[in-house]
Amino acid sequence: MDSFIEAVRAGLEERADPGKAPEMQAYMKSDMPFLGVQKPGRVALLKSLPRIDSRDEWLHVVQTLWREATYREERYVALALSGDRRFQSVELLPWFDEMIVTGAWWDYVDEIASKRIGPLLRSAPDVVRPLMLKWSVDADRWRRRTSIICQLGAKANTDVELLEACVDANVDDPDFFLRKGIGWALREFAKTEPGWVRAFVQARPRLSPLSRREALKHL
Repeated sequence: MDSFIEAVRAGLEERADPGKAPEMQAYMKSDMPFLGVQKPGRVALLKSLPRIDSRDEWLHVVQTLWREATYREERYVALALSGDRRFQSVELLPWFDEMIVTGAWWDYVDEIASKRIGPLLRSAPDVVRPLMLKWSVDADRWRRRTSIICQLGAKANTDVELLEACVDANVDDPDFFLRKGIGWALREFAKTEPGWVRAFVQARPRLSPLSRREALKHL
């Protein structure tokens, strides 16, 4: 798998645009530098890579790219590879947690929350639900944001009680990313249950103006 990892790094270098790198880094407010490889280039690189059929090899590639990243695009590739549906299981929760805590920014966390944790919650609620309740009161704001937005796109399969608990646990927090996450989660669920969201917002005068505005945006 070392050759696979080197292919990723070489492919990113080949597609790098040094002129784009500074503006990408500034936009993302990132301490880690960019190579200047935008999403179309990363998608093309991913399509060019060989298929990995071993779960252990797949996890080794993802973890190595993530942990040893010099450029942010290496982590974007690791994040994309981490979504391979063949290998998803609750055994990956500690790894996704590591990505959340070490990534610690919305461009990583939002995809992990909605596209990794969310599906695991729906497939193994007995395992993931208690963890989300624990994360909703964790000291780490990105774990808390994950608990709030992990059900994005769940529609009728939304665990309403869990959503309510995770929002209520953070309703008084002044953090922008938590307030924005609350509004986002409620806005998305309003596409399925607008009446419930209206009532929920009305019953919570302590919701921040940002959360309230986002929640009711399309109602």
